[in-house]
Amino acid sequence: MTLDRKSQIESLLQAVARAPRSLLMLDYDGTLAPFQKNPENAFPYPGIALVLEQIVSTSKTRVVIISGRDANEVIPLLNIAPRPELWGLHGLQRLNPDGSTHLPSLDQSTVSELAAAEDWLHYQNLQHTAEFKIGSIAVHWRGLDESEAESIRGRVLMGWTPLARYTQLDLLEFDGGVEIRAHKADKGAAVRTILNEMDPGTPTAYLGDDITDEKAFQAVNGRGLSILVRPRWRRSAAQVLLKPPDEVLDLLRRWLYACQERGDELSNDASMAVNA
Repeated sequence: MTLDRKSQIESLLQAVARAPRSLLMLDYDGTLAPFQKNPENAFPYPGIALVLEQIVSTSKTRVVIISGRDANEVIPLLNIAPRPELWGLHGLQRLNPDGSTHLPSLDQSTVSELAAAEDWLHYQNLQHTAEFKIGSIAVHWRGLDESEAESIRGRVLMGWTPLARYTQLDLLEFDGGVEIRAHKADKGAAVRTILNEMDPGTPTAYLGDDITDEKAFQAVNGRGLSILVRPRWRRSAAQVLLKPPDEVLDLLRRWLYACQERGDELSNDASMAVNA
């Protein structure tokens, strides 16, 4: 960890301690919870849910989960009250803490294009590998052996690559899969919307682990700290690396201390290995 990177974390936390309001945005799978072959079993790492619940309860931080999942799937997994704001489907869906939901309707051309993507999976007998969501289809091969995963990837991309090239759909590979989705579904756009709702200068951080978080990192840079959550660094627009789960939990605990105006404890807390 360089002094410069460590100082970015320290500066952020000191700003959170001083500010009347801060903003904490987080991806879910791979950031707050380990990946699971069955997504219904992707519960948060130990300690994560409790500290997030405590941060939300201080009312000093706007906590926003931005996930590729349907936001309603995250609620029972996170299982905290009061619950944070949830943006699902890569920002296409917004579920507010009061229960109100905003989900724009898809135009007919997008619906037809996604139907064509689904037809290709049926043609390849790969529908069992797919997760069907509003505005997107994701194919997963995490947990399969390398040869089988590469076979599935090749068969999916054979049909989806030209489909994305000649339509308004976006094609994006991620750790353990590939997704084709409506053009308007973008975590970066979600982050920009959220930032525009906050006062300039609000202490801000975004934590994410995957390629799908890169546009969010780009959107937050210049307004806050972008944090890549992975065991090892990869090429990224993020400014700082935190290793899951311990370093993420440390950061959240220190954020809580800052919200509780215990800034004097920040410098005495256990140091985190932060790389860029």
